[in-house]
Amino acid sequence: MPHKPHPIEALLQRRILILDGAMGTMIQRHKLTEEHYRGTELYGSYRGERKTFAGHPTDLKGCNDLLLLTQPHVIGGIHRQYLEAGADILETCTFNSTSVSMEDYGLAHLVYELNVAGAKLARGLCDEFGTKDKPRFVAGVLGPTGRTASISPDVNDPGARNVTFDELVESYSEAVRGLLDGGTDLLMVETIFDTLNAKAALFAIEQYFERHNLRAPIMISGTITDASGRTLSGQTTEAFWNSLSHARPLSIGLNCALGAEMMRPYVEELSRVANCYVSAHPNAGLPNPLAETGYDETPEKTARLIKEFATSGLLNIAGGCCGTSPAHVKAIAEALKSLPPRRIPDIEKKLRLSGLEPFNIGDDSLFVNVGERTNVTGSKMFARLILSGDYAQALDVARKQVENGAQV
Repeated sequence: MPHKPHPIEALLQRRILILDGAMGTMIQRHKLTEEHYRGTELYGSYRGERKTFAGHPTDLKGCNDLLLLTQPHVIGGIHRQYLEAGADILETCTFNSTSVSMEDYGLAHLVYELNVAGAKLARGLCDEFGTKDKPRFVAGVLGPTGRTASISPDVNDPGARNVTFDELVESYSEAVRGLLDGGTDLLMVETIFDTLNAKAALFAIEQYFERHNLRAPIMISGTITDASGRTLSGQTTEAFWNSLSHARPLSIGLNCALGAEMMRPYVEELSRVANCYVSAHPNAGLPNPLAETGYDETPEKTARLIKEFATSGLLNIAGGCCGTSPAHVKAIAEALKSLPPRRIPDIEKKLRLSGLEPFNIGDDSLFVNVGERTNVTGSKMFARLILSGDYAQALDVARKQVENGAQV
C-alpha cells in the first residue's frame, strides 16, 4: 500500500513531540484495594458505566488494565493530568491487555474489550484537549507480555519455551483489532526486552493492515536492561534496529529499565543508525524501594538530562516511564519547547543483518562467508531434520558452519 503521510509526521518535522509519563506508578498513588480492582467498591465519585467482578476466582489487585472497566475515572484522571501537563501523545492503559498476559488473572476473554475501552477513553480525552494548533494523538500500547519466545524459563533446559511465536501473534492480533476499533492513531510496541516477541507483535500488525487495507503509524520502543548495552535477549542497540527496521516504523526508541543518564549512549546510537524518528521515555532514575513511587529522580533533573539529548540533536519524541509523573512531563515539555527536533540522517545503503550484534555488508566489505547447509532446499539432511522436528540436531548443523567460518 502506498504510504500516505499521517498528520503527526508534519508536526514531527517542526518540533519535538511530548509523550506522557508512567501509568503504573501513578495508579499506585491511589492505594487501590482488591475491592476497587474488582469494582465492588467505588473509588471516589463517579456516575458513569462500569463493570464489577465480585465473584472472580483469582485476586485482581495489580491488574491495572482492568481498571478501564471497573474504575475508568481513575485512568481517565491520570490521562487528563498528562494532557494538562502538555503531552502530545497519550498512551493507552493496555500494557498487559493481551491474552498471554491476562491468562495470569483468568481474564483472557476480556482482551478485545479492554483494548477497545482503553482506546476509546484516551480518544475522548485527546479529542477534548486537541486544538488545530496542538492536536493530541492516541498511541495504542502493545506491551511485551510476561513471557519470552527467545529465552528458556528453565535453566536446566535451554530449549524450553513457555510461549510460541504463533501464540504471540494470535494474542497480539486480538489486541491490535481492539485498539484500532477503539480509535487509536498510532500503535506502540513498547518495553521490548525480547526482539522475537516484538517481531510477533509487528507481524500481527502487518497482517491486520493487509487484511483491512489500511495503515497506521507504528512506534517501536525497546529496553536496554543494564550497562551491557543489550536487551534481555542479548541484542545490541544497532542489532535491535536492524532486526525491526523492516516494519518501516514512524519511530524507534528506548524506554524503561534505565534512567535518562544511563540511557543516553544507546539513544545516541539509535539516532545515528535509524532512518526514522527517535524517541526516549526513560524512568525517573534507577529504582529506589524506599522512595514513595519507587523512584526519586526529580522532574527538574529528568528534564535537564533529556534536554541534553535534544540539544545534541538526538530526539524527536520525549516522555517518561516508570516513576515519572505529570510534573516530570510538564518539566520535559517546558525544557524542550524551543529546541529543534532531530533531523533524520541519510543512512548509507547496505545489507544490514543482525544476530546479537549487527552485521552490515556494503561496497567496502571484504569477502563474506555464507553457510548454506541450513537450507531445506539445498540440504536433504537439513530438510529431514526440520521435517522431523529435530531442531537440536538442526542447530548443530548451523553451529558447525559458524565454527568453520560462516559469517551468515
